[in-house]
Amino acid sequence: MLQLKNITKNYLSGANEVKALKGIDVEFRENEFVSILGQSGCGKTTLLNIIGGLDKYTTGDLIINGKSTKEFKSKDWDTYRNHSVGFVFQSYNLIPHQTVLSNVELALTISGVNKEERKRRAKEALEQVGLGDQLNKKPNQMSGGQMQRVAIARALVNDPDILLADEPTGALDSATSVQVMEILKEISKDRLIIMVTHNPELAEKYSTRVIRLLDGKITDDSNPYKASKDELEKSKSKKDKSGKASMKFSTAVRLSLNNLMTKKGRTLLTSFAGSIGIIGIALILSLSHGMQTYINKVEEDTLSSYPITIQESTMDISSMMEAMMGDAEEIEHEEGKIYSRAIVNNMLETISTKIKTNNLEEFKKFIEGNETDIKDYINAVQYGYNMDLNIYAQNKQGETVQVNPSLVFDKLGFGDMMEAHQESNEMFSGGMMMSETDVWMEMLNNQELLNSQYEVLAGKWPSKYNEVVLMVDKNNEISDYTLYSLGIKDINELSEAMDKIMKGEEVKAPEEVESYTYQDILDYKFKVVLNTDYYKKDGNTWKDMSDNSEYMKRLVEDAEEIKIVGVVKPNEETIASSQAGVIGYNSELKEYVINKINEAEIVKEQKANQDTNVFTGLKFSENENTSFDYTTLSEEQRAYMATLSEQELAEIMKTYSTNADATYENNLERLGVVDLEKPSSINIYPKGFEAKDMISNIITDYNNKQTDNGKEENVINYTDIVGIMMKSVSTIIDVISYVLIAFVGISLVVSSIMIGIITYISVLERTKEIGILRSIGASKKDVSRVFNAETLLVGLVAGLIGIGVTLLLNIPINMLIKAIVGISGIAKLPFAGGAILVAISVGLTMIAGLIPAKFASKRDPVEALRSE
Repeated sequence: MLQLKNITKNYLSGANEVKALKGIDVEFRENEFVSILGQSGCGKTTLLNIIGGLDKYTTGDLIINGKSTKEFKSKDWDTYRNHSVGFVFQSYNLIPHQTVLSNVELALTISGVNKEERKRRAKEALEQVGLGDQLNKKPNQMSGGQMQRVAIARALVNDPDILLADEPTGALDSATSVQVMEILKEISKDRLIIMVTHNPELAEKYSTRVIRLLDGKITDDSNPYKASKDELEKSKSKKDKSGKASMKFSTAVRLSLNNLMTKKGRTLLTSFAGSIGIIGIALILSLSHGMQTYINKVEEDTLSSYPITIQESTMDISSMMEAMMGDAEEIEHEEGKIYSRAIVNNMLETISTKIKTNNLEEFKKFIEGNETDIKDYINAVQYGYNMDLNIYAQNKQGETVQVNPSLVFDKLGFGDMMEAHQESNEMFSGGMMMSETDVWMEMLNNQELLNSQYEVLAGKWPSKYNEVVLMVDKNNEISDYTLYSLGIKDINELSEAMDKIMKGEEVKAPEEVESYTYQDILDYKFKVVLNTDYYKKDGNTWKDMSDNSEYMKRLVEDAEEIKIVGVVKPNEETIASSQAGVIGYNSELKEYVINKINEAEIVKEQKANQDTNVFTGLKFSENENTSFDYTTLSEEQRAYMATLSEQELAEIMKTYSTNADATYENNLERLGVVDLEKPSSINIYPKGFEAKDMISNIITDYNNKQTDNGKEENVINYTDIVGIMMKSVSTIIDVISYVLIAFVGISLVVSSIMIGIITYISVLERTKEIGILRSIGASKKDVSRVFNAETLLVGLVAGLIGIGVTLLLNIPINMLIKAIVGISGIAKLPFAGGAILVAISVGLTMIAGLIPAKFASKRDPVEALRSE
């Protein structure tokens, strides 16, 4: 039951106050057909809008089922319009970009009715007005009468108590007007219909009650009504059609999408304009990511050649460099004299005080233990030992030649110089890789890293201790130094060439380039000889047989065979491979040799007799006086020596002299005896420079812990010079990227502002739609949600266009960079980066659309419905 108590409505028109309604008192039955007649401007539509909750009265009260609306809030009016009132307008007020079915469904959607129920009820409402076969048409495909019937179906679909019709036949011809009035008459049998009209004939013919207005007052009521107490009580007990009216975001998206699809050209242009900033940032991000990936690859490849090297004995190179540079501090001296500055002496002092000894046995346990996550940052760890692999092969002449350690520099006459150079490198390396003259190199124990750096040209990677590979460079070349070292080329050629040079003769390099098939290389075999194999038991002592050619020939023939099982080269993407132009072997070969040496009879004998020299049979000398003292001999020893020949005496003197300098430790070193748990060096290969920093931090923590525990002897000393030189590269790239992104970001902000302006224009264009939505119960938030959804869609399309264009542009950019500098895949947009940029595009456009959306939500629904 609907009651109006002394309703007034005043509004400003310029500086003047207009009184549209002046104390309207009227009550309506629950089901009747009421027509309100009056001339234009008398307040008919204003009254209808107040009854429908679209407009608010100034004073008085609107009572709905006995409930006052004086305290109604915005959400209460929204619920009232959605559940209790249906509107039928003169101009139909259908949403043009929605189908007939969607227009009718809309009120149910706002009510929260599920999809199946929504469609069923909307179809029933359309069938009720005779449009059951017009569900998928758009409003502009229908006649005026059909559109008005759609409007009636929309008004009825939520089963409202009140149907308000504002000039429903005003835009229709006579015949169609009659059809619409018949429908309204039928509907009025079970609900209240209030119709505003200028046509008194239709009002008299179809209405059950006619109310006349003049100047904001009721002048006549053909069938007045005053509710009894029983009827009032009955209406109060009537169940409210309550429930929150709220539009789902999916509905808002669908409304906005349909609207955008009616303006495809403008939508695409707007989205493309918004995508320009995204394209700029995405391109920078692509190049930055690609460069960072390339730098990471450079770092990984570089660090596979320049690891963190920790020597058993090392020096602080930083201190050495400071000493060499001298003191930069200004010192005042007395005029008239020249003063010396200590550089060499400071350097010598540094050498004497900064050489440190590292306990690598303890540090090896730390690396291999579970106390730290250092393994997460390491590609590989190599343990070095004070031993050489003695490798032999047969040359073309069938002669047995030593190929490792290499004899090339010995044949050139530089052997002593290279030995001294290597010793100095060992002292001053400080973490840098020392120069190697040998061509047999231990490969990293990380097959995945090796696979990423090399491609197999022939054969396979080693899988056993006695299998090796030849590592050529990117041009499939190995140096003649390697060929001479391996015995593939005759090393005696070098001695002959040096003899010619010494005689002043000219030596020319061969003009013809030698080549070898993969099979030639794979057919090549080597033999590994243990240090202990050079010695043969001779009575109570062991004799060095390395100068006996027959013994050496048999020894090499019976030695363990090493086979080349593969030929590999660095792949095109590798910047700096760990090795090239060498024979690569696995750590299993080194461990095999160490274990075999430790099992040798001579080693067991020496370890069992630690005070006796197995090479001389004599006790190790315990005093510093190593000269032969005849007076210390007993009478028996003197008598025995008197019986010896000069040659025998010379042999004894030689043995004594040798024994005088020998120690137990030196003998074990001579035999190549090492403990696998006590390395002489540790090479740590980080995954990158960030990983290198983490490893450095872990080593620092380890050192701090050792110091805190009073174990300073376990503190690790090393100098990371490569890290110092290369660390700033990534930082520079990051800084450049951030600066460029900041500049391009400006265009992104400008694009977002432009999208906000476009959204504002869309609000102006869709003003009537705003009024329609409010009339069927949409809240201010619902209206705001519609336009937020529109900016979301525009931002999403802009972001996707930006990413798509970037991916397309990356193709020619990569081709250009590849052609210029030979590096492929530099422009590479990360998936996460692309997703974030799309999210940023959506976020910025939604922010830019907040003001227009807020403006739309505040539009007066009455004014909005009047707009065209």
